[in-house]
Amino acid sequence: MVMSSMSIISTLIFPPPPSIFMTAMSVISFTSLANAGISEIRGKHMQYSKFWNFNNPQNFAPKLEKQQEVVTLSGRAGMLIAYTPAFVAAFTSLLSFSHHDVRSLLLSSALTLHFLKRILEVQFVHKYSGGMGVDTAVPICLSYLLSTGSMIYGQYLSSQVLGFPEPAIDLKSAGIVLFVIGISGNLYHHYLLSKMRSKPGEEKEYKIPKGGLFELVICPHYLFEITTFLGVSFISQTLYAFSFTAGTALYLAGRSYATRNWYRSKFKDHFPYTFKALIPYVF
Repeated sequence: MVMSSMSIISTLIFPPPPSIFMTAMSVISFTSLANAGISEIRGKHMQYSKFWNFNNPQNFAPKLEKQQEVVTLSGRAGMLIAYTPAFVAAFTSLLSFSHHDVRSLLLSSALTLHFLKRILEVQFVHKYSGGMGVDTAVPICLSYLLSTGSMIYGQYLSSQVLGFPEPAIDLKSAGIVLFVIGISGNLYHHYLLSKMRSKPGEEKEYKIPKGGLFELVICPHYLFEITTFLGVSFISQTLYAFSFTAGTALYLAGRSYATRNWYRSKFKDHFPYTFKALIPYVF
């Protein structure tokens, strides 16, 4: 059974390159993101969006006790810090690498487009319900930067340096389709969220999201985010890409579960308890 599973996997991904760095990054990316998802479920949230300042110890410390200063950014500035270095890394790879194979070109293009979309959303779509601490923005920035660099480097090693043969089952076309569906669905549901947010100068007011897949789950934008990275993994077909995507899925599952609980606490009499967190009718 184990040998059969390994045989199936070997037809879907490149062999793992003999690189201590890539092996370590595969393990670190998966475990750190999965642990972050578990922390979200347990109530220890990454402090941005509606969970801004949720776990800040200053909220609970005695007033007379000397408190540690937390450097705070606006939500927009924090997200730009989080996304811009990864975009620069992906765009640089797109311009500077000699892409001898279509797969490497598609991967760099997809990652560049993904983070460009995020930056444009930060500037023109998102409306922010809270700030972001530097101690949150910097880890998110490093996570995206390292994962982007590792994904591109792992592809470069497998395809161009080591010259591994292509996986027996080519998933590039399916990856492009998933990527387009994911990035489009994520943008659409971010747009729906932005239309609900209070305008500048108005009193902040939360509402239960409506429209699109918001009629079935509370975090469809996370579902499409996972779809986007699944598409990237299909384009890449490397162990690292799938490890990062699996970790991202677990983190966003935890975040969506916490988000549903947050809405339930805010709208006790109006929140539809049949709503799922992430996947319609399932979770």
